[in-house]
Amino acid sequence: MSLPPLVEPAESLSVDEIRRYSRHLIIPDVGVAGQKRLKNAKVLCVGAGGLGSPALMYLAAAGVGTLGIVEFDTVDESNLQRQIIHGQSDIGRPKAESAAASIREINPYVNVVIHNTAIDRDNVFDIFGQYDLIVDGTDNFATRYLVNDAAVLLGKPYVWGSIYRFDGQASVFWAEHGPCYRCLYPEPPPPGMVPSCAEGGVLGVLCASIGAIQVTEAIKLLTGVGEPLVGSLMVYDALEMTYRKIKVRKDPACALCGENPTVTQLLEDYEDFCGAVSVEAQEAVVDSTITARELKEWQDAEKDFLLVDVREPAEFEIVRIPGSVLIPKGEILSGEALATLPQDKQIVLHCKSGVRSAEALAALKAAGFKDAVHVQGGVLAWVKTIDPSLPSY
Repeated sequence: MSLPPLVEPAESLSVDEIRRYSRHLIIPDVGVAGQKRLKNAKVLCVGAGGLGSPALMYLAAAGVGTLGIVEFDTVDESNLQRQIIHGQSDIGRPKAESAAASIREINPYVNVVIHNTAIDRDNVFDIFGQYDLIVDGTDNFATRYLVNDAAVLLGKPYVWGSIYRFDGQASVFWAEHGPCYRCLYPEPPPPGMVPSCAEGGVLGVLCASIGAIQVTEAIKLLTGVGEPLVGSLMVYDALEMTYRKIKVRKDPACALCGENPTVTQLLEDYEDFCGAVSVEAQEAVVDSTITARELKEWQDAEKDFLLVDVREPAEFEIVRIPGSVLIPKGEILSGEALATLPQDKQIVLHCKSGVRSAEALAALKAAGFKDAVHVQGGVLAWVKTIDPSLPSY
């Protein structure tokens, strides 16, 4: 459905701005009025990573007058495969500052506002309240639900995107005119069910495909042209090169935007709501957790145990702890691998950071492997404390 422009036009465009945006100005549906609206717009991008990189760059190039960046992370070398707003010389630099520098280079007429912080329930209203539109470039469920809930409670639209391996999704959530994120996903998936990009990987250029859709939707909302993806979910399969547009209806029973909402304020703890690890995993790791340094001491003492890496084969090829064998978490949770595990020696599990190994540990303990343990921090802790020469991904 068509919607009215989100913002009023600015008073004027300078001669230099007219020259810069000439290709927009000659599009009848955009024209001078549309470009003035972009100039007057204030857009916040949550995240300056895979999706935030192309989104920020094209929002800046399009002439959005004020761009906010909320991001607390620093640039890592593994980011550069897809986070194109950053470069080699930015490694170790705060992402918000690196992104701001790139934006100013693209378009000096853009006012860049840096929020060098993690977004949370204490600051989200204050930050969101400064902007007309939110572009969500987050990569975890806790922040996605926080962004959605804050946007709905403030009555603001936001453009959402998600990427994983070769697949991407995008939509516009605006409770006043259609569904919100909770209408599509009322509950987060069980912990460990959906791997993150850090665990499962992502084709770098997929970020550009979905980020471009997000910017297109943002421009449509700001200028009032076309029909935005309100009430629609765009699904992209890069391997098949197909797009599917799925109708998403507002859920009258939605806990947040439905007829009788039960969520009327921000949750106390979104990490807890999304369950960083399951209750079973939390219980399993009690008194069954060792550190990377303890693991090294066990190896040096030639203690008899089986070290099991529960990551995926591609991760195992990138970096592995010496002496480990690969049994992916899914094979343990399904029970497929249980018969192959020894009963006469202790089993030590590890993954990348400790989440997947905690879930696998719970399954082993339920199957009778009572003395099994897992390594806190996983491969990341091993690389940091034992062998920094190994690659960190």
